[in-house]
This record gives sequence, structure tokens and C-alpha cells, in this order.
Amino acid sequence: MSGATGAGGATGGLAGGPGGTAQQSYGGQTPPPPSAPPTAGGGFSQPTTYVKGQPTPPRGTRVPGAPGQSGGQSRRPGPSAGGGGTGRTRKARLRITKADPWSVMKVSFLLSLAIGVIIIVAAAVLWMTLDGLGVFSSLSGTLKDVTGSGSDSSSAFNLMDYIGFGKVMLFTVLIALVDIVLMTALATLAAFIYNSAAGFTGGIELTLAEED
Repeated sequence: MSGATGAGGATGGLAGGPGGTAQQSYGGQTPPPPSAPPTAGGGFSQPTTYVKGQPTPPRGTRVPGAPGQSGGQSRRPGPSAGGGGTGRTRKARLRITKADPWSVMKVSFLLSLAIGVIIIVAAAVLWMTLDGLGVFSSLSGTLKDVTGSGSDSSSAFNLMDYIGFGKVMLFTVLIALVDIVLMTALATLAAFIYNSAAGFTGGIELTLAEED
């Protein structure tokens, strides 16, 4: 009986098997493995003590030693991205070194053509407005009284022979055509002069600003 009991104890003492760690069994049952040592604070941050008179940190400040914080350093929340900051202005400096004479001529021609049409329309509207108000008829009567040719209709001075609608419009069209030719030619010549001057001075510098 004593030999069997000794064999059973030896077998129970080597229950871990060969190459393993020997574990002692009690009554044929394997004891549970030892639990891991509890972490500091039981998963909660350590209580923070403050000296009397010391101001408390603002709400949301991490406490040193809190779980999930590396290095044990407190981090305060930074300012929000859109929190009341002023917009930053980005600037870029550009330089006009050359003006294409062909493009300048096309643009100046179209602009001068538009100005010529505006002049013609404005002259026609102005003439019809003055004629509707009776300005020309009153001026003709005044000139007849001044020259003393009111009774003699053959030698009477007729103002409408000089400022009639046809003659006014013809004169206005001629002015518009001269304006188109002169503006186009002067703008193209100015482009050539600018290119020559920019070759010596480097051109005009422009500063463009873009707000965020």
C-alpha cells in the first residue's frame, strides 16, 4: 500500500508531462493558474492632490498617469481650427514682361467699336429728346428775331439746315469711325512701346492677394 501511494504521488507531481513545468495536484485536480497582478489603481487614474492655493487645471486636461497616456505628461486641448482666428492672406507677385500686339489690337478694336456704337445711339437719343422738347424751334425763332429776317422767308436763317437729324447723325458716324481707327492704332502702338520698355526695365510688377 505504501508503494502504490508513493507511485501515485510521483505521478501527480509530474502531471505537467515531459518537458513541461511540474505542477502539484491536489486530489487529482489541477489548480487554476495564478491571476495576473492587478494594475496600479485598478484601471483608474491615480487621485491628484493639489497644494492649497494652487489653481485647478481646466476641464478636459489629462491627469498624469491616466490610462492611455504615454510618457506620463499632461496634454491640454489645443485651439480648434475654426475658433475665431483671422483669415490669412496669401500674396503672389507677378510681372508683365510682354504684351501681345495682336491680342491688344483685337481687344482695342472691339472696345472702340462698342464706344462708337454708344456715341451714335447717345447722339440720336439726345437729338430726338431736344426736338421733342421744342428746343430747336425756339432757337430758330430767336435767331430769326435777332437777324431781323422774320418777314422775308427767302433770306431767313434756318437752324435746322445745319443741325438737322441727318446731318447730326452723319457727323456722329464720322466721329465714331475716327474713334475706332485711332483707338485701335494707338493701343497697338502702345503694346509695341511697352514691349520695348519692358526689355530694359523688366516690366510692371503686380501683387495679387488671396484670402483664405
